[in-house]
Amino acid sequence: MVSFEEATELAKKFTKKPTDAEFLEFYGLFKQATVGDVNIEKPGALALKEKAKYEAWSSNKGLSKEAAKEAYVKVYEKYAPKYA
Repeated sequence: MVSFEEATELAKKFTKKPTDAEFLEFYGLFKQATVGDVNIEKPGALALKEKAKYEAWSSNKGLSKEAAKEAYVKVYEKYAPKYA
């Protein structure tokens, strides 16, 4: 199994672009693993991209940084065969 740090670097090198939903899955777990619970204000309704990213991060609220890292690695391993 790869480490969180390895998974983040390898995910950046995917040869194909993940779907928006898959990207948001990675994004939310990455932010939770590196920052912790969401600590910014929710973007306005018209800021669609920022709002989606906020919601992806917020959906992991309460998850410890270590658990988020483990979940990120599992998500990476799930999508690596499709995009690496």
